[in-house]
Amino acid sequence: MNPQAEELNKIIQAKNPVIYDLLSEKGKNIFFPKKGILGQTADAKGTKINATIGAAVEDNGTPMRLNSIESNVKLDPSLVFPYAPSFGRPDIRAKWQSMIFEKNPSLKDKAISLPVVTNALTHGVSMAGYLFVDEGEKVLVPDLFWGNYNLILNHAYGAELSKFNLFKDGGFDLDAFKAKLAEDGIGKKVLILNFPNNPTGYTPTIEEQKGIVAIIKESAEQGNKIVVFSDDAYFGLVYEEGIEQESIFAQLSDLHENVLALKIDGPTKEDYVWGFRVGFMTYGVKGGDAELYTALEAKTAGAVRGNISNAANISQSLLLSAFENEAYQAQKAEKFEIMNKRYHAVKEALNDDKYSEYFTALPYNSGYFMCVQLAEGLDGELIRKILIEKYSIGIINLNNVIRVAFSAMAASDAKELFEGIYNACKDSKQ
Repeated sequence: MNPQAEELNKIIQAKNPVIYDLLSEKGKNIFFPKKGILGQTADAKGTKINATIGAAVEDNGTPMRLNSIESNVKLDPSLVFPYAPSFGRPDIRAKWQSMIFEKNPSLKDKAISLPVVTNALTHGVSMAGYLFVDEGEKVLVPDLFWGNYNLILNHAYGAELSKFNLFKDGGFDLDAFKAKLAEDGIGKKVLILNFPNNPTGYTPTIEEQKGIVAIIKESAEQGNKIVVFSDDAYFGLVYEEGIEQESIFAQLSDLHENVLALKIDGPTKEDYVWGFRVGFMTYGVKGGDAELYTALEAKTAGAVRGNISNAANISQSLLLSAFENEAYQAQKAEKFEIMNKRYHAVKEALNDDKYSEYFTALPYNSGYFMCVQLAEGLDGELIRKILIEKYSIGIINLNNVIRVAFSAMAASDAKELFEGIYNACKDSKQ
C-alpha cells in the first residue's frame, strides 16, 4: 500500500474506525498524490519560469487557446481553458456547501465535509461504489430504482443489488425497509436512497422520513456499520404539503458514529444543466471533524483523479457565476412553477375513474416522473409500441410499470397522454 494511502487510513482509523471498515479495498488503497508530479508542480507555483504544468500557455502566461473557441465564451480564459483541481474548484465547493446548508436548515451547527466535485451524479455514484463497495457485497435499494445503478454498482463493481419493497398502503414501506436492513445479521451495510425517487417521483412524508431515520439509527445501535448513499438528483422538486423538503442526509449526517452519510447531488436536474456534468459528494458522520473529512475528501479526489482527472472547469465557472447572480433564485422559482403546473395537470388528468380498468398510479409527489402500474394480463412492451406507432406518444416500460416523464411534456398534453395510454391498453386486448 502506498504510504500516502496509509497516512489517510491512520487518520480515518483514529477518528472513526467504522468508516475505515466501510471502505472497499480500493477505497483503503486510494489517496490523492501530494508528492510526485503534483507535489513538484505545487512547489513551483509562482515561479518566473514554470515548466511543470502539462498544459500549454501563451508567451504572456495566459492559457493557450483557439480564438474560434474563445470567441464563443464570455468568461475569462483562466476560468475556461486550464484544468480544474481534482477536488473541484475551491470557490464552487465552498459555494455548494453553503447552498446545502441553506436548503437544509436542520444542518445548522452540524459539521459536514466540503463537497468534492464529480462529473455529475452518475460519476458520483460510481465513485461511491469505488470507495465503499467490494465485489460480492450487497447494496440495498428499493425495488423501483434508477436502472443505471445496475451498470454502475453491479456490472462495474460486482455488487449485488438487494431489493426491498418500496410501497405499502400508498406510502413508503417502512416494514420492508427495516426487514431488509436486518438481513444477514450484524455487519457492513451499504444503502442507497433516492428521493425524489426515479422512476416513481416519490418522496417520503415528513413522518415517513423520521421513520426511515429511526430504523437506520436502531440498526446502527445494534452494531451494524452503515454507509448511506443519498442520491439527491431531483432535490427540491416537491409539489405537495406534508412531504419532506430536506434531504435525508441532513438527519443522517450526525445520527450515529456507525452511520456514514454520503450526499451525492448536483445542479443537473435542480438547475436544468444536464450537459454541464457537474456533481458533488459530501460526507457527514456523528463526531466528524475537519481532519476526518479532509482525509475522506482526499480519498475521493484521488478516486476522481484516477478516473477522469477532473471535472470540466468551464461548467464549474458557469455554474458559480449563475449561483452568484442576483436573479438566480427568481429564475429557479419560475422553472419550478412550470414543473409544478405539469405535476398538477397529471394529477388532474388521472382523476378519470375509467383508467382504473387498465392501470393505477403508483404514489408520486415530486421530481420529474410518475408511474402507472398496468393491470394484470397487459403487456407493457406491446403497449409502448402501440403508443408510438398509433398515438405518437413515447413512454418508458419498466416490466409493466409505465414511467411518464412529465418534466418533458407540456401541462396541456397530460390528458391526451393518459387517454393514449388507456386506448393503447384497450387496443392491446383486441
